[in-house]
Amino acid sequence: MFYAFIRGLVSLALRLFYRVKVNAPAAEPQGPVIFVGNHPNALIDPALVFVITHREVTFLAKEPLFRMPVIGWILKGLHALPVYRKQDNPGQTVKNEGTLDAARAALVKGRAITIFPEGKSHSEPTLAELKTGTARIALGAAREGAPVRIVPVGFTYGEKNVFRSTVLIEVGPAIEVTPFLPPPGAPEAAEKEASRQLTERIASGLKAVTLNLEQWEDLPLIHMAEQLYAFRQGEQADRERLKHWARGLQLFRAEQPERFAQVRSSLMSFRRRLELVHADPKDLTLVYKSGLVTTFVVKNLVALCLGLPLFALGVALFILPYQVPRLASRNAELDTQATVKFLGALLMTLLWWPGLTVVAWLLGGWSWGVVALVGIPPLALFTLYFSERWVVLKRDIGVFFTLGSRARLKALLLQDGERLSAEVEKLAGEYRPRVEQPAPS
Repeated sequence: MFYAFIRGLVSLALRLFYRVKVNAPAAEPQGPVIFVGNHPNALIDPALVFVITHREVTFLAKEPLFRMPVIGWILKGLHALPVYRKQDNPGQTVKNEGTLDAARAALVKGRAITIFPEGKSHSEPTLAELKTGTARIALGAAREGAPVRIVPVGFTYGEKNVFRSTVLIEVGPAIEVTPFLPPPGAPEAAEKEASRQLTERIASGLKAVTLNLEQWEDLPLIHMAEQLYAFRQGEQADRERLKHWARGLQLFRAEQPERFAQVRSSLMSFRRRLELVHADPKDLTLVYKSGLVTTFVVKNLVALCLGLPLFALGVALFILPYQVPRLASRNAELDTQATVKFLGALLMTLLWWPGLTVVAWLLGGWSWGVVALVGIPPLALFTLYFSERWVVLKRDIGVFFTLGSRARLKALLLQDGERLSAEVEKLAGEYRPRVEQPAPS
């Protein structure tokens, strides 16, 4: 009951905090399963596992979290298992054998567990070296007859510490553990080699569902390549293709460094020019007809007039629960900022909603209390929607006045965009067969 309540509450809150997109097989993996993921976003990463499976999952989490207020209580309620890390307390690492035994026992019983084999949350653009603990747990359970499978889960965040940014959850093909088992009676060296090989296989599975950039400076480059490719194909940009661009970029840089430098310079120069006019490639093909412009203006003026009073009320009521988490996260590390914001917003919501309801009831009687109880959630969602819509509207207006009235500038940008998109399409054709190869099962 407790697990179902926490899962439902956290899943809903995450979908409000982020724009969550899931790319996963239709059928959930059954039987003994280990979900393994990359770890760029502290407690948000394990929380997102609630989104991809309805199964009850046993989490492995670093031991200091169990001593934190609220978070420790939740972890214990979810029957999570503590991991004692050397950097937290070197003298406690001997207790990990009990954790490994409990994890193996859960798998033998057919349960699902979640592990982040990098061993730490971080903000590097590539996977850290994986620990062998996941492989040892899996092989230990398989040795007891459990048909264990390891499912790689990749978390790709647009801007992980920004409210209402996008996160893509990609679930890769399951890895069968039994083929990695050494024969009965094999020496200790064979056991270590099996753990090493399985760990390498887990790493390749995670690399297949994550970006793995060599440096953060490559991120705007692959975004620009994807936008131009989508522009060329006449479709919307696809975040799922970014990992293919990331792999292709590594090959391109290594094999054709001079051509890579030239293409990179051209793409980044074009990106800077687009940023100056607050546009992207698809804006270059827009045709501003008087009828369409009039419809756009009237429609948004009506929406503004009708929605502004409600928006103002929402801002007045929710400014504190919105600002407190943001201010609280200022001094946090980059990989924990989203966790602080998310938990702060969730806690403020759970306090603010009943608080406003009580105030309305005291000031206006039970009828106003009911109105507040029922009306606060939709008002909060409308305030969020209106603020997002206003940002989009300001951008559209800016692009219209910049490109709509400067035909020569628009024509020059369009010409450069078409030339670069042709180059990007050519590169995609060259490297597609190699970057889209499925990961070994």
